[in-house]
Amino acid sequence: MGERFETSDGVGIVWHEWGAELAGPPVVLHHGFGANAKLNWLGAGVIAALTAAGRRVIALDARGHGESDKPHDPAFYGEDRMARDVSELIDHLGFPEFDLVGYSMGAIVSLIAGSREPRIRRLVIGGVGDGILAQGGVDTRVVDNKDIVKALLVDDPADIPPSARGFRQLADATGADRKALAAQVQVVHASRIPLEDIKAQTLVLAGDADPLAARPERLAAAIKGAQVRIAPGDHRSVVAAPQFAAALVEFLA
Repeated sequence: MGERFETSDGVGIVWHEWGAELAGPPVVLHHGFGANAKLNWLGAGVIAALTAAGRRVIALDARGHGESDKPHDPAFYGEDRMARDVSELIDHLGFPEFDLVGYSMGAIVSLIAGSREPRIRRLVIGGVGDGILAQGGVDTRVVDNKDIVKALLVDDPADIPPSARGFRQLADATGADRKALAAQVQVVHASRIPLEDIKAQTLVLAGDADPLAARPERLAAAIKGAQVRIAPGDHRSVVAAPQFAAALVEFLA
């Protein structure tokens, strides 16, 4: 069990820490949809790579995920609200600056946070591409969020839409609260993110076989000075690629 704090709207958020004895601004990690801090980052070797490079790491379980509270009302969700959770966690911990890494849903959260959070020093955006420009969030051109909601809520596996089967499989494999996850999917961010307001140095990091991170160079071009790195893998495998962690560590050094 990690440490816990309560957000301004009364939701308990759990966060985990590695390398607390290490000096300097922490690296805050925000996982993707249906995952949690340990599943997304610890098992993939990202946390070990960062701490080996001398970085203190803090990873939160987003609302509705992992060990954090899981309300079933969509009013408690959305990437905009999750971005506020990141800022409120930093308020709670008292850091004057930090680096922020987000993957997939966490990348959308991180872009929103980056557009308004002055304490972010460096920003790493993984698992998204030009869908951010076209959709304002997760690329629903690849998987319709209505199909994901259905996949999470139906009782008969035969009724799961094929395009969203992976989301149900992940939820079942991790014992996730499917009603909480469906509440988040119902309010996915779908409006323009003011990328021009991002002041932090930014890296866009994408898998070479990830349809949800297509054309990452277009996303990077919309963020002043942003860099692009490509690692081998699809949406589910790229985080565990050694090249992913290596690019992360190099950029954050």
